[in-house]
Amino acid sequence: MSAAFEPSARRESGLVALFFALDARDGDPLWLNRFGLVSAVVALALYGALQAVDGVALKQAVDAWASASGAQKATYFAAAEAVRWLEWGVRSYQSFMLGLAFIFFGSVVIRTRRVSPLIGYLMGLSGLAYLAQGWIIGSSGFSAANSIPTLAGIVLIAVWSIWLLLTAFRKEPAHPTSKAAAGV
Repeated sequence: MSAAFEPSARRESGLVALFFALDARDGDPLWLNRFGLVSAVVALALYGALQAVDGVALKQAVDAWASASGAQKATYFAAAEAVRWLEWGVRSYQSFMLGLAFIFFGSVVIRTRRVSPLIGYLMGLSGLAYLAQGWIIGSSGFSAANSIPTLAGIVLIAVWSIWLLLTAFRKEPAHPTSKAAAGV
């Protein structure tokens, strides 16, 4: 694992920034935005736990198995396998929480209509792809069955992220309309 800020951590951090950008102030969008923030923060924390399990515990377990001999080899293999199962569980929960965050934030985008609601629908679809990933990983681990939801999630996130970025660059900044702000 590199010391650089991992792609998943950047994604969750971007969702925390999106919470502030959406600036939902009342009603359902306010609560959906808050639930999205909580989901994104939990997904980020689970990603940190995943890195501890995968980057530290699993490496140690595999190294111990590789250097073991005789009867110890089977014991260390079983330990490494158990750590791998733990990794599947943490990744499953992380995917569920990230999927929920996308769905909540997508709902805010749809309800506030500050940008095209289609962006919100694409966010929601990417959330469903992550929920599917969480389900598959939780039930069968890192299997080929997860290929389609993973690819769908990546493509959908790329599409709505680029669209949202372009929309943000094209959007005019809000100008104050009061006489005091205008210098009158």
